[in-house]
Amino acid sequence: MLKKFVLMGLLACGLMHRGLAADAVPDSSLTVRKTTDFKVNGEGTASNWSAAQWFNITVQKGPNQPAPGKQFPTRVKILYSEKGMYFLFECTDRKLTSTIMEDFGALFKEDVVEVFLWPDTSVPIYLEYEVSPLNYELAILVPNIKGRAQGWKPWHYNDRNRVQHETSAQGGQKKSMAAVDGWKAEFFIPFALMNPIANAAPKPGEKWRGNFYRIDYDSEPTYYSWQKTGGSFHEFNKFGTLVFE
Repeated sequence: MLKKFVLMGLLACGLMHRGLAADAVPDSSLTVRKTTDFKVNGEGTASNWSAAQWFNITVQKGPNQPAPGKQFPTRVKILYSEKGMYFLFECTDRKLTSTIMEDFGALFKEDVVEVFLWPDTSVPIYLEYEVSPLNYELAILVPNIKGRAQGWKPWHYNDRNRVQHETSAQGGQKKSMAAVDGWKAEFFIPFALMNPIANAAPKPGEKWRGNFYRIDYDSEPTYYSWQKTGGSFHEFNKFGTLVFE
């Protein structure tokens, strides 16, 4: 009788544990709340942002890096509307290592934040979007065939599908190599930019894959991510899951 009681107790505990595990939201998932459209200003002051929760991105090893670099607090918010997705990055920093003064330049070689979005997991093609502290941008679709990745710029990039993006500096001037306490990037990516892998708002409950990154170059390159990769940000099978509310 005692043995039977113990077994029943263990079974009940196991079922309870399974139920809790099923209800828990794993660290690799994020819920994306819906909003009405608003104008970005680089400060994140729109009241719409109050509906979104901050999440942290933290350091990882970069390509051929023996150990991660020094970490500064970095956090992100995301929202979506019928027309596109909103992103807000808040980056503690000491210096704006940013000298590239052109859009579609090699922004990843200096301070930058990045968003990777993979709406349709049936094809190895995703959007990569980058913005620098000085508000220069890079937007490309990336076909990644067996680890061979190539970025393609938008053929037509106009008011219909152009990203709205603004940045700001805190504790200093928004200029190249300025001493600061931090910087913010706020941007809106229209779904139209992701055509043909996505060109309309996801339905409630729909899931996309994606990842969020930062690279900082104060003294040595420091690579940040939401979901950790083996070094390359293009390891798309390690992306997390975005669940649209």
